[in-house]
Amino acid sequence: MSGGAPAMVAERRDKRTVGRQAPDRFWRWGSRLLAVSVLVPLAVISASWLTVDAATWTHLASTILPQLLRNTVTLIVGVAVGTLLLGVPLAWLTSMCEFPGRRWLDWALMLPFALPAYVLAFVFVGVMDFAGPVQSALRDGLGLPPTWSFEVRNSFGVIAVMTLVLYPYVYMLARVSFLGQGQSAYEAARSLGLGPWAAFFRVSLPMARPGIIAGLSLALMEALADFGAVAVFNYDTFTTAIYKAWFGFFDLHSAAQLASILLTLVLVALVIERRYRARARFTDSGRAGSRRMRLRGRQAAAASLFGWSVFLLAFAAPAYHLSRWAAASIGDLDGRYVDLFVHTLSLGAMAGVLTVVGAFVLAYANRYHRDASTALSVRIGTLGYALPGSVLAVGVMLSLTWIDNRVADAIAWITGTDIGLVMSGTVLALLMAYFARFLAVAYGPVDSSLERIRPSIRDAARSLGAGQWETVRRVYLPMLRPGLLTAGLLVLVDVMKEMPATLLLRPFGWDTLAVRIYELTSEGEWERAALPAMALLIVGLVPVILLVRRSAR
Repeated sequence: MSGGAPAMVAERRDKRTVGRQAPDRFWRWGSRLLAVSVLVPLAVISASWLTVDAATWTHLASTILPQLLRNTVTLIVGVAVGTLLLGVPLAWLTSMCEFPGRRWLDWALMLPFALPAYVLAFVFVGVMDFAGPVQSALRDGLGLPPTWSFEVRNSFGVIAVMTLVLYPYVYMLARVSFLGQGQSAYEAARSLGLGPWAAFFRVSLPMARPGIIAGLSLALMEALADFGAVAVFNYDTFTTAIYKAWFGFFDLHSAAQLASILLTLVLVALVIERRYRARARFTDSGRAGSRRMRLRGRQAAAASLFGWSVFLLAFAAPAYHLSRWAAASIGDLDGRYVDLFVHTLSLGAMAGVLTVVGAFVLAYANRYHRDASTALSVRIGTLGYALPGSVLAVGVMLSLTWIDNRVADAIAWITGTDIGLVMSGTVLALLMAYFARFLAVAYGPVDSSLERIRPSIRDAARSLGAGQWETVRRVYLPMLRPGLLTAGLLVLVDVMKEMPATLLLRPFGWDTLAVRIYELTSEGEWERAALPAMALLIVGLVPVILLVRRSAR
């Protein structure tokens, strides 16, 4: 009897160990499968170079490729300079100085986040073009000839629009860095004899550099991924070339190779940014919210004028013109718009649920299985947001086409029936692209919410006899509900505004608000495009409000 008791205890322990291993394997392999779902489209795109049409690429290299590279470099350099010139000074002024209107500008300068770049682009062109109110007023007011005009669809115009839309990335993260510094380091530099400009450039700015670089990298990746704004300006970049190769020349193979070049540019930028941030460190040298420098006289007036001018150009004026145009075209509302809303919301809801589930699997695996393979899976799984939607669309289409062909061949060999393509050109293709692109968006809120749950709570539930699945269902999911809802909402809004992937992969008849905007703006129907654009603007305010509330905390 005495020898049997230890054996029974050991047997029960072995059973518990085996019971724990099954869920543990699920989280590990689940995270790996999620990483594979992002890697497969990228691998398929890279494999497009296994066969190269020399004649096609000789033609591309001698015609459009130099222009694509030149336009892309010009856009990136221009947006980098513009977002730095707007974002950094505005962040410094609102976080470290006191002047009239600062409290309003503190959150109002984040509102351009709500405007998709392609919406601001067509508003800009509609207002500034030959028949727009600006040039018409100049001709009438200055007595200029009726044929007088200036061109707005150029590199300066597209850079200006992209800068006004993307500067909030730099503004938000630079502002967080400046607030973390407090005034102590700046005041110490002033006490050592440095002037205000020297103290800013030699002390405050270097300390905030990691945050500024992080915001700049996000802005540049968005600029590389943009399709709608550059299409409005007829400014050819790799995203427009991918679309033309696919739908203009029906050459998906060349589209994949162009996508691989854009993918290479994005990955190189991502590696440089991550290596820089790995070496850099955020420094907290003071108490956030310490007293601000009070600006007076001309300095206060200049700071207010600068902040409100940016807000007016980036959000207030476009929103005004959108509302006015939308009111004038309210008669366009019919049954088609009901379908557009239903398609847009249903795609966003389905993608939101899928990505939140995937984000929870990644975050849970990363929290409790901190091995090298899980960490790598998380890094790969959250890579998608840096990837342009057009790149993912090409990769997903090639992947599903290959699977469809293999399945169709097998069924034809067995039954003699040709079933055609089953998965390509369906909602499944769109959801795959959305999942790979926005998994990182959902991962952030879920992971931050999971970090707030102490491991002792999990251990207590397990000690009371709850298995791992029961612990997840009865402990984690109720406590994570706010983070899960926030993640789903952010994905919903991003999917509703996503244009390239939706335009390239949507099934026949599955148009969305973003697709409708593209169709109308490609025909120069600026006022009619305002109605769906206004809906997207209202929806886009939701994540901005969340950002403002988080920033206030």
